[in-house]
Amino acid sequence: TFSNFTIAEEAADNTVILDETGVKNLRIKTVMCEERDFEQTVFAIGRVEEIPGNQYAVSSRISGRAIKVNAFIGDYVEKGQVLVSVESRQPGDPPPVIELKAPHNGLITKAHVLTGQPVQPNEELFDISDRTSMWIAAQIPEQRAAGIKIGTKARISFPAVDGDPIEAKLLRFGVQADRNAGAVVGIFEVKNKDGRLSPGMRAELEIITSTRPNVLAVPESAVQGDPSSRVVYVKHVELDNAFVKAPVVLGAKGGGWIEVIQGIFPGDEVVTQGAYSLGFVGGGSVSLKEALDAAHGHEHNEDGSEMTTKQKAASEVGDGHGHGESNKSGAPGWLIYYAGASTLLLVFFAQLWWNLKRKESPSHAG
Repeated sequence: TFSNFTIAEEAADNTVILDETGVKNLRIKTVMCEERDFEQTVFAIGRVEEIPGNQYAVSSRISGRAIKVNAFIGDYVEKGQVLVSVESRQPGDPPPVIELKAPHNGLITKAHVLTGQPVQPNEELFDISDRTSMWIAAQIPEQRAAGIKIGTKARISFPAVDGDPIEAKLLRFGVQADRNAGAVVGIFEVKNKDGRLSPGMRAELEIITSTRPNVLAVPESAVQGDPSSRVVYVKHVELDNAFVKAPVVLGAKGGGWIEVIQGIFPGDEVVTQGAYSLGFVGGGSVSLKEALDAAHGHEHNEDGSEMTTKQKAASEVGDGHGHGESNKSGAPGWLIYYAGASTLLLVFFAQLWWNLKRKESPSHAG
């Protein structure tokens, strides 16, 4: 009896039953568990940098004076576009004028000349940057760098920019490790044709070190509990708005997913949003037995199992504790027991008195 009670109590404690309002308020969302290609990843933080080979400087080979400036910081210029006209100091009537043109398409990032300003030979007048591609300099933890090779793929996201992560490959490692950070620098190249990436922006990288097929995994948001006791909430297969707390054994983590070694099966629906809140709901306002009885139209045990014919008969006859037909009045068991014992005691004393009375009758007659 104690064992059955314990099982029923545990099943009820592990099942959360909500109504439609509760599901809506907790914003419950689920995802179907399935085997997938599981990626082992290394997380790294990086920064956006300009590619050194895509930087261009514009300067004059003669002395003179800037008589017309056509480009300024922030302007996008095309190759061959006139940036500034310089009047030469060589004699002439009028003095000769040369035009300095953009050597490449790109963004003016620096401008060092104003109209009327003297210009000296080899003096840098403009800096142009082609930002259609950018480098991501990632700080890779030293202890994880051994598993990362040239050509290793990564998914890169940028907190300052909306959109899906960008895929890129490792081009090279930096020439020097960062001793303070305990990291080596890995250089990845990404496309930036829309120009949304700027130097210095933060980048977050998931560097893919290995891929395993047919691995059962769940989103990280589905896993709850402390490190020694991890659980997920699985949608009940028979009841609407019911969720079962399932202890799980976890494996590797990567790409926002966690490998599940034991505890759930392919096809289970696990809660990915609202799982944390379910831990505070408890058993809900409806018991597991009541919900199953209503759903199937017949009786169940407290642990949710279907009640057998013998169990139904035992329930009707009573189990000796005042729970059967003998207690349909709803009176407490101890009160019925006390009343029965009192009646038996009265009968006993009445019988005793009657026997004594019969023994006294002959003596009175003599």
